[in-house]
This record gives sequence, structure tokens and C-alpha cells, in this order.
Amino acid sequence: MIKTKSKDEAYLTWFTDGQHECLSDTTVDKGGGNAGFRPHDLLEAALACCITMTARMFAEQHGIPLRQARTTVQLNRENANETILEVETEFDGELSAEQIERLQAATRACPVRKTLSKTIRFVEPA
Repeated sequence: MIKTKSKDEAYLTWFTDGQHECLSDTTVDKGGGNAGFRPHDLLEAALACCITMTARMFAEQHGIPLRQARTTVQLNRENANETILEVETEFDGELSAEQIERLQAATRACPVRKTLSKTIRFVEPA
């Protein structure tokens, strides 16, 4: 669970999971101070981090010599009726084509991607 609290500066928002904390803000052109991650950045980060972690875990569990995984996620909002998350993942190490394919398949099953692929509902107290 994430809890947030607005700060004195316009739109600056502190958030925590009870153990870690960070700041979110919006850009100067939208009235913010650009003092933290934009909310859409955090959505991109959640998916990118999960993909990278999944690759590392899968490689470790299956003896794949992965030195490093890098993931870039960009939210494409050009189509008003569709949200597109453009994902690019790179793997470093002495990897065979088969190992790369296995890593790619594993990352497509990361928990955040699974969550974002489902129907999403918002529930608020009455």
C-alpha cells in the first residue's frame, strides 16, 4: 500500500510504503517544480523495474550467465482510446540465442505486466 501527502510546494507530493519514501511532482510548464518523479514516470518505472528484476531472478534460477539486464519503458499516449507501453529490454552476458529467448519469455510474464494486462477497476469508499 502506498500513502501520499501533499507538500507546501504546488503539486509536490511525498509518498511512502511505510518503509521507503520518495517525492512526486509535475513539470514546471504544468505548474510544478519538477522536484520528483512525475506520476507517469512511476508507472513506467514499476514496469521497467519488474521486468529487470524478473530477468535477473529467472537467470539466477536457471543458471543463465546474465551479467546485466536493462529495460526502457515509455508510455505512449498518442491514441486517446489506448494506453501503449513501449518496452525494450537488453541483456548482457555470454548468452546463447535460446537463453535470450527464455529471458524474453520470462520478462513478458513479470508480475507488474500481468497486473497491467488485466481489466483494472477503481474502488473508492462511498
